[in-house]
Amino acid sequence: MNNKTLIGLLCGLGAAAIWGGMYVVSKVVLEIIPPFALVSLRLILGIVTLAIVLLRRGFPSVPRNQLLQVIGVGFVGYGISLSLQFLGTKLSTAANGSLVTSATPAFVLLFAWLLLKETITPRRLLALALATLGVIAVIDPRSAQLNPSLFLGNILLLGAAVTWALYSVLVRKATQNMDVLVFSMIAFFGGLPVTVPASAWEAGTTGFGEITMGVIGGILFLGVISTALAMVLWNTAFAFVDASLASLTFFAQPVVGTFLGWLFLGEQITPLFLLGGFLIGLGLVVASRET
Repeated sequence: MNNKTLIGLLCGLGAAAIWGGMYVVSKVVLEIIPPFALVSLRLILGIVTLAIVLLRRGFPSVPRNQLLQVIGVGFVGYGISLSLQFLGTKLSTAANGSLVTSATPAFVLLFAWLLLKETITPRRLLALALATLGVIAVIDPRSAQLNPSLFLGNILLLGAAVTWALYSVLVRKATQNMDVLVFSMIAFFGGLPVTVPASAWEAGTTGFGEITMGVIGGILFLGVISTALAMVLWNTAFAFVDASLASLTFFAQPVVGTFLGWLFLGEQITPLFLLGGFLIGLGLVVASRET
């Protein structure tokens, strides 16, 4: 494994680890701030954070056609995919959301083959199978519900998995000749045309709860760490490593989430969790040996 591959995998694991821990904070903040308003705040804080970094470092000029292309990629990832995830979870269940969106790396493998001409090797398929079995063990599909009343929600969650996979592959394509920080900041703008109008609708229907210092701290964490930092790490992973390999780091998310639930919320860790974590790690090792 070369240094670039190692850095890419560590970035992907770092992003997945942050998102795994994000749910503990999100659970508290979402009781006060409606979902789309929270996503809008995350994107705006992400833009501001990266703009400050880029202003200190120097902001390179971006051709107009490339600017529109990156905004379009952001629209797919932050506008469509995140919206489908929120709506799907609302119409289905959190357990279903975890299970269905765990299909994302499989769709990445497909899109990477179609759009990037990455070869689907037996080793990559084996690694994907091992990691998928691992995440299924961690999530425990017995908690999922497949009754007809949740069908629409489950379809929307599947759409979220497909569009996030497409976004991730497009990141690798777009960042071959573009700085990752610049790409990430511009891409955040792509989500705002969807999330801002939805936020305005939420404000008029459900409103907001009491804004405390704790809620403000949670919003800052979600905007600066879970959005600006984590998205830059995720985008860097796909810029440095083949999409089919980088996508496997996505499976670290439920592992970290479960571990933090045990650490801070007293949730139980089962033997299935330990088996799942081992299989996910084994899948990453098997895939990385090919590079």
